[in-house]
Amino acid sequence: MKELYSTPGCRVERVTRSSSAGAVVVVCPEGKSARCPSCEVQSDTLHSTYVRRPADLPSTGRAVQLQLHVRRFSCRNRKCARRTFAEHLPRLLAPRARRTHRLATAQRAVGMTAGAEAGARLLTPLAMPTSADTLLRLMHSAPLPPPTKPRVLGVDDWALRKGRTYGSILVDLEAHRVVDLLPDRSASTVAAWLRKHRGIELIARDRSTEYARAATLGAPDAQQVADRWHLLLNGRQMVERWLTGAHARLRALPEVASAEDSPVRRHASFPRTRAESRAGEQSRACRVAAYEAVRRLHLAGEPLLRISRTLGLARATVRKYARAETFPERAVRVPGPSILDPYVAYLAQRQSAGCENALALWREIRAKGFGGTSRQVHRWLQTRRTAPAPSTPRTCRGHDSIPNDPRPIARLPSPKQLAWLCLQPRSALTPTEQAALTRIEQDEEAARVVALTRRFGDLVRERGVTHGAEPITSCAAFEQWLAEARTCGVRAVESFARGLEQDGDAVRAALTTPWSNAQSEGQITKLKLLKRQMYGRASFDLLRRRALLAA
Repeated sequence: MKELYSTPGCRVERVTRSSSAGAVVVVCPEGKSARCPSCEVQSDTLHSTYVRRPADLPSTGRAVQLQLHVRRFSCRNRKCARRTFAEHLPRLLAPRARRTHRLATAQRAVGMTAGAEAGARLLTPLAMPTSADTLLRLMHSAPLPPPTKPRVLGVDDWALRKGRTYGSILVDLEAHRVVDLLPDRSASTVAAWLRKHRGIELIARDRSTEYARAATLGAPDAQQVADRWHLLLNGRQMVERWLTGAHARLRALPEVASAEDSPVRRHASFPRTRAESRAGEQSRACRVAAYEAVRRLHLAGEPLLRISRTLGLARATVRKYARAETFPERAVRVPGPSILDPYVAYLAQRQSAGCENALALWREIRAKGFGGTSRQVHRWLQTRRTAPAPSTPRTCRGHDSIPNDPRPIARLPSPKQLAWLCLQPRSALTPTEQAALTRIEQDEEAARVVALTRRFGDLVRERGVTHGAEPITSCAAFEQWLAEARTCGVRAVESFARGLEQDGDAVRAALTTPWSNAQSEGQITKLKLLKRQMYGRASFDLLRRRALLAA
């Protein structure tokens, strides 16, 4: 029986079945004496016995409870303040514990993997039932792994509560594991951690000035490396800011024909009702008033944050309006794919032949497989009629004349979409995307911005070497780009170049070393999973413990 069911420091007397369909294992300690915990004098004078009933690991799918007969001895040292003491079984369970060490370890492992609430639900069918609160206590008591001394460290921020509370994550880039979590992202906290952990030779970070200052204060001898993905992100944000202000001017440029054959489809939305048109005009008037208010306060020298609070607008909206040269009109939306698109060519052919009976056209395309209603054909034909329909009331004839044969709209992608295209290699763009860039490059200033942005993106991608490869030591191309960007005459690009120059050593290291902060981003994704397992209500201490033990 001892081989089948081992109880450290005890012997199994018998096994019985409890009333709750579990098993009760009666065990007794093997020793004949015990040592007093106060004076450490050995005693074999039995005083009394009592029974403890801790839970143990399940057996054959059934819960197991130990019936442990514990002996109490009399202390033989007359000078000891303790008269009696109970024998301890440190290998089996702790004093006053309701579960054995091995059961607590198994339950803690389930809690660390699935979380307290989900873990409590999972443990019930596994015959190890416990409450979520007990699992939380077990998780909080889990010992942390021994500290390590990383040589290459990645630093990034993560959100405990997005928009409110942020912390810092430290990752050993060589061991691919989380080293520690910090409760905030301030330079003082990170620098204090770096001072306690000497021996760090390289720190990979984003473009945050706080982390740059922390690395300078806490590890002045370590080499700082800016993350290449964040360099591309900052470049896209720079182009997007410039395009937001110039988008109205660029929309006036003539369209450039694309080499891609676009399928026959609707190029304009169905006409809006008079009520919808009036609501749209009122909405635009409100946006124009907000734009003029933002511009007026911004020119008066008000900070963007104060403007946002005064006008009750989002900071991103205030920033967009402050940088826009003219009111940023909403882009004209091209309708998406429709079930009517395969029959548009046939409808146009029949309409040009003189058929303007919507029901007749609907019956014809329904015979060809169209599954929609006649309402869609009515709305399509409404913008192409040469004369009012016979069913149109006399009072409505002659009102709201509708343009005949609408042409495709010369739509320009949004600033965010254009900024993304500017950073992509030419070979990766579709003919339509290339035509959009060629269209904005008709503007002289836009052509300079696009050329510098594309060169910067190619430069960062070319230097994106993999770990273990020979580092690229030449930064002449970057220095040449930096010199041209500082004197290009575009304020947004010049400001971006000055920022790169201030962080020059970290940027140059990003172009000459294989290290990046990509691992930290991946570890943050795992951290988000742990946080969401606990419904976003986990304390920082518990989240830190789970992240370090999971690593």
